[in-house]
Amino acid sequence: MIEVKNISKSYKKTSALQNISLEVQESELFGLIGPDGAGKTTLMRILMTLLLPDSGDATINGLNVVTDFKKIRHIVGYMPGRFSLYQDLSVEENLSFFATVFGTTVEENYDLIRDIYYQIEPFKKRRAGKLSGGMKQKLALSCALIHSPKILVLDEPTTGVDAVSRKEFWEMLKKLQQKGITIFVSTPYMDEAILCDQVALIQNGKILDVDSPKRITEKFQRKIIRMRSDEMFRLINDLRKFKKAESVFAFGQYVHFTGINDDVEESELDLYLEKLNHKNVLVEEIPPEIEDVFMNLMKQ
Repeated sequence: MIEVKNISKSYKKTSALQNISLEVQESELFGLIGPDGAGKTTLMRILMTLLLPDSGDATINGLNVVTDFKKIRHIVGYMPGRFSLYQDLSVEENLSFFATVFGTTVEENYDLIRDIYYQIEPFKKRRAGKLSGGMKQKLALSCALIHSPKILVLDEPTTGVDAVSRKEFWEMLKKLQQKGITIFVSTPYMDEAILCDQVALIQNGKILDVDSPKRITEKFQRKIIRMRSDEMFRLINDLRKFKKAESVFAFGQYVHFTGINDDVEESELDLYLEKLNHKNVLVEEIPPEIEDVFMNLMKQ
């Protein structure tokens, strides 16, 4: 459904994308995973015919993003990173407007958005600008779906919303995928990568790897040790001074440690931290996560 071949894009002297290539299959949920500034939004704007690439080609459902831009806009639903609906219009006015733009009606495609829209329908008279983050998210998704697109392109749709709304949103995406809609979504959240069928890891405008989340972590053969203590900041600094340390990074409530060699034992680290008077220490080996792989690829 989406094919990207050697796409490059620069803004003056800044290179945003460098020979990007990837493929998204029909009815797939594909994630573009990377931090802010990695090039995610630039690629999505090129696919949405809003930017011209400097070089390379991209097609959506066989249509070229440069020469067939009008046709593409009718088969794709786009949800940009920033809330871009009309904030002075009500919920139902926004939805009716976008349906009219695409030559359809809310009633005609209501079945497609019912599971999403019913959650905000009690507030249909409220101005869009007065909605909460989670409700804005649901309204934007409803507007992107109202013309029954074959493909959904979502640029960081869960940024800035609470954890519950994030979980609900991904559940909605899974239901839409079951209806045969192809979904291409970008996110800076590594924990959302495992919810995708395929992911592309991107950093500094370059693709680091493309594969299923399971296979990406299986490729990573290094030993990961997770640790915690009462003084997390001091823990990180002390671990970075450990003579066998290769990488030490904060991961949520824990620290992930990789040794220069994989022969570092948990008991060795436990003893080291005990001598430094760390209290309530947890040291355990864990399977690698997507973020571990991403951090390792960035160093290469």
